[in-house]
Amino acid sequence: MNVEKILKTDKKIPLERRTIIHFSLVHNKISDTANAALRPFGVSIQQFNVLRILRGQKGRPANLSTLNERMVTKMSNTTRLVDKLILKGLVDRKVCPSNRRKVEIRITEEGEKMLLQMDKAMEQAENEILANLDRDDLTKLNALLDKF
Repeated sequence: MNVEKILKTDKKIPLERRTIIHFSLVHNKISDTANAALRPFGVSIQQFNVLRILRGQKGRPANLSTLNERMVTKMSNTTRLVDKLILKGLVDRKVCPSNRRKVEIRITEEGEKMLLQMDKAMEQAENEILANLDRDDLTKLNALLDKF
């Protein structure tokens, strides 16, 4: 990915600025590819993340606080994400019998089935995103990103 070529400039961009622009361009490519993979399922990347968290609960309920803590993208509208997933029949929400202030959220059987299909689509998207990187490149890249 040549930053100057993408920005259509002949001007030399300083290394620090070029690095930040690179991050932004890579973020956009990842988002665009992931969103395209999930589009046929009618879910956003954030909704996909909620479904994966709930699957990881292995049948145990989660509450909004748990979802917020484990989200890749931290956001305050987790309630809205869950509401949309409920309307699609992918999760359900119940009031905890022992503590009526606590809400328990679980992935439905339909949500589990659809998530398996989404996993395949996302795996293809990830392979597309990382196609130009070999294992050694990925190891080095992860080591550099860990410095953040």
